[in-house]
Amino acid sequence: MKLERGDTLVVASHNQGKVREIRELLLPFGLHVVGANELALEEPEETEDSFAGNAELKARTATDATGHIALSDDSGLAVTALDGAPGIYSARWAGGSKDFAIAMARIERELKEKNATDYGAKFVCALSLAAPHGAIQTFQGEVHGTLVFPPRGTNGFGYDPIFIAAGMTQTFGEIDPVLKHGMSHRARAFAKLAKSDVFAP
Repeated sequence: MKLERGDTLVVASHNQGKVREIRELLLPFGLHVVGANELALEEPEETEDSFAGNAELKARTATDATGHIALSDDSGLAVTALDGAPGIYSARWAGGSKDFAIAMARIERELKEKNATDYGAKFVCALSLAAPHGAIQTFQGEVHGTLVFPPRGTNGFGYDPIFIAAGMTQTFGEIDPVLKHGMSHRARAFAKLAKSDVFAP
């Protein structure tokens, strides 16, 4: 599996925030990046029990549908005091309207119900790259930190406004997106992908 400058790469996500971040991370490689929405691809049901499994499922579905190499991201927030929830169900906690204000409020409510004192959490990202005819590679990244309420900041997307990475004082919703791109869970997974032999020099 090899991507040359000018090749089409399908980002197998209907989350425009993810597509935007991945497109920005891919800028140095000169690829023609298109999102699943732009191709009117159906969103497959996520039936696997891990980030990597769901990422591979989505990438395989997109490459089979388009004939192009596809890159899929499955990521989410794992809260220590909630036994790793919402985890792979991070998007589903936001409901059909993908309203993450609802999801963040649920996390706060459940932490209070548990009388939790540990607000530790981590973002996890699995990136899977699938080519037609079977080849697939998966790379995973994590960033650890703590949660804060109420949500702060309007940058980023999803759970970013309640997550402060270790060693920082601002949430992912407050920091400059360029800074986030350099140290997020997605950036760490992408760094592993970039070091692979997928991209032509």
